[in-house]
Amino acid sequence: MQRPATARKPRASSQARIAAIVDAARTLLAEEGVTGLSIYSVAERAQMPPSSVYHFFASVPAILEALTADVHAAFRAALALPIDHASLNHWRDLSGLVEQRMLDIYTSDAAARQLILAQHGLSEVTQADRQHDIELGRLLHELFDRHFPLPALPAELDVFALALELSDRVYARSVQQHGTITERLAEEGMRVFDVYLGLYLPAFLPKRETPVH
Repeated sequence: MQRPATARKPRASSQARIAAIVDAARTLLAEEGVTGLSIYSVAERAQMPPSSVYHFFASVPAILEALTADVHAAFRAALALPIDHASLNHWRDLSGLVEQRMLDIYTSDAAARQLILAQHGLSEVTQADRQHDIELGRLLHELFDRHFPLPALPAELDVFALALELSDRVYARSVQQHGTITERLAEEGMRVFDVYLGLYLPAFLPKRETPVH
């Protein structure tokens, strides 16, 4: 009997080449921005022929989409870090904690700032970022509900995803004006995140006795 076709995972050697290409693009993006990227510059930095890059990525936007996924993997990992339930007195404590984790990634990763916050005009990357934000919003919803019983939220809105997008707008303004996220605009972005959630979360939301899993 013929077995159904299954998707094959890339071999270890292919995975290593993909990782090298993405790492090279990350370095170039941090150093020169999007304008410094080409298949040839990435290939040179990754120390492989351009044909090898083309084998895995048909274009620069395809590489950047992969790098966007990599950045959002770091965001998801930040949300998965342990949280001291006893230290939370209000849902705003959790709001400030998770948004600070996001800011720490932006602060330490110039490529993340260039991809998500800088003006590059690449619709493929922008669309990929929005799709990843939806997933981050879902994870945030679950995280908040783990520590605080959330009220019913509008089904037609991704409240947590929108909160992320709005705070990113403030950080983007800072990157575009100052080349980095200034302390003042970091505070303002966190405030925007907090205030938008406050439109849907009660001012006083009782904390769960123990976090749910």
